[in-house]
Amino acid sequence: MNTSVNEVKNQITNAATQAELIQKVDDYIEAQSKLDLLRFITCGSVDDGKSTLIGRMLYEAQMIFEDQVTSLRSDSKRMGTQGGDIDFALLVDGLAAEREQGITIDVAYRFFNTDRRKFIVADTPGHEQYTRNMVTGASNADVAVILVDASQGVLSQTRRHSFVVSLLGIKHVVLAVNKMDLVGFKQSVFDELVASYEAFAEKLEFETITAIPLSALKGDNVIERSKNTGWYRGPTLLGYLETVEVRQAQLDHAFRFPVQWVNRPNADFRGFSGTVVAGTAARGDSIRVLPSGEMAHIKDIVLYQDNLQQCVADQAVTITLDREIDISRGDVIVAADAPCEVSDQFEVTLVWMAAEEGFIGRSYWLKIGTQRVKASITDIKFKYDVNTLEQMSTKSLALNEVGRVTMHLDTPIPFEAYRDCHGMGAFVLIDRYSHATVSAGTIAFALRRASNVHTQALTIDKAARAEMNGHKGKVLWLTGLSGSGKSTIANATEQVLFQRGVHTYILDGDNVRQGLNQDLGFTEADRVENIRRVAEVAKLMVDAGLVVITAFISPFRSERDMARSLFDEGDFIEVFVDTPLATAEARDPKGLYKKARRGELPHFTGIDSPYEAPQNPEATLNTATLTLEECVVAMDKLI
Repeated sequence: MNTSVNEVKNQITNAATQAELIQKVDDYIEAQSKLDLLRFITCGSVDDGKSTLIGRMLYEAQMIFEDQVTSLRSDSKRMGTQGGDIDFALLVDGLAAEREQGITIDVAYRFFNTDRRKFIVADTPGHEQYTRNMVTGASNADVAVILVDASQGVLSQTRRHSFVVSLLGIKHVVLAVNKMDLVGFKQSVFDELVASYEAFAEKLEFETITAIPLSALKGDNVIERSKNTGWYRGPTLLGYLETVEVRQAQLDHAFRFPVQWVNRPNADFRGFSGTVVAGTAARGDSIRVLPSGEMAHIKDIVLYQDNLQQCVADQAVTITLDREIDISRGDVIVAADAPCEVSDQFEVTLVWMAAEEGFIGRSYWLKIGTQRVKASITDIKFKYDVNTLEQMSTKSLALNEVGRVTMHLDTPIPFEAYRDCHGMGAFVLIDRYSHATVSAGTIAFALRRASNVHTQALTIDKAARAEMNGHKGKVLWLTGLSGSGKSTIANATEQVLFQRGVHTYILDGDNVRQGLNQDLGFTEADRVENIRRVAEVAKLMVDAGLVVITAFISPFRSERDMARSLFDEGDFIEVFVDTPLATAEARDPKGLYKKARRGELPHFTGIDSPYEAPQNPEATLNTATLTLEECVVAMDKLI
């Protein structure tokens, strides 16, 4: 009997203990849910100690488990980088290549928290060739921790990272003067370095710069104040990160809500789902929908099964309105009394992230918020030397380069300058064929001509000209390798059409380069611009009622698609003059292939520059098997 009573007592005790544990877990989860989140990055030159700093913070904040500590000690001993001590960088440098070289290549993210805040830290690479990786890590950061080796001072990489950080709109910077132990923790070294950095940073757009003397390896001023820097009165690094205010400006901003999804589970409910990118909104607030400009009031704010009184920045909710409005994905719901602008032409800053260069005239998908539109670069004003901030002339943007360009969109979009609202001014460019992200960008401002240039209505239109000519205008776009026979076919076709009374004109590659395009060379950038100009001229001629025959290599699929997009359905006819390279080279009527083979003609299509064959042309003429007469008959049938 006594044994049974004891068992019951033990069960009761265990149950009570379990209930207490469950309650403690619930209390912890509740406390954590109320903490705000700070995203920050660390960046700096190679060997400045970024990974070591993060590893030290995680270790001293007791944010790693015992098995991780054991593994870290084992790895540190095996790598031998710190003698018998722990190498904290190994907590962050996850890639084998990074551990072997002692550098950071990829962006490493770590999550941790204290009693005051939750953190996401991105350890970004220092090398110039990994600028795009740094941009990725910095794109969502609130604070940048820029490390400087106290024994080396401010280096070119320090300036480059600071420029990129400023470019991405990060307003609060920690100048972490690391490795103070190597200079004996001298205040004079620290003060001189800080003065040098602040003089450089005057050209940047930081709101605050907080300089902290550190030794990430030894732990000085990382978590606890160091006895070695009695002359320093500022915060520790963690103390700063726990208290810096970064969210209020986002909350104070006017309401911005890009619609991600029209939520229609049944006939009785129609809501608009998305994430608030700025500001707050409450039931009853007056809103405006852009770009349409329609107005309504917020009826309800739904979060799963809860109905909220208000929603705030970074919160994902569903909003219902008091009246039916035509709203689609990509539209933006904004405060009625503080709407943003709408435009289709912008000056922007681009960070190029693809191996294939970016050129004027090339078309991309632009993804901003929840909207995707077609966009093209209309001008490259300059690119930055990211080490000196010098503005340099260029015709293209290469991998990791940063440039200032103008862009045209096929659809007006709601936007704000990135410096005012990150969520409404940040975008990416996507290759329309590979769907790879080629660039990250920020909107500086809309071009004024986007709103003061309008299409002029004309009395005599395209249809009237076609009726007078007795035929419609259209363009026969011949594309193929040099020597494929494009110009010969175009000339013979025009003779047949001219005899029938058809109004024609030939735009031939060689002829156009003697006038309109005489300023262009044969680089990839120049070829893109060559086709852009020809397409615009052909469009005007087709509008005038002419049958235009173009004879251009036009090697890039994206530029031919750009040309097609200028014309009405049925007015652009792509003709692929399909001739094998060996056949074209054997003909070599101008001796160009021989020169290219000798290296005298760089960027020659088919030799050291690619030709992208059409995928779905309206017609294909294989001049290796067809006679000229057969090609002309086929062309005539296309009119």
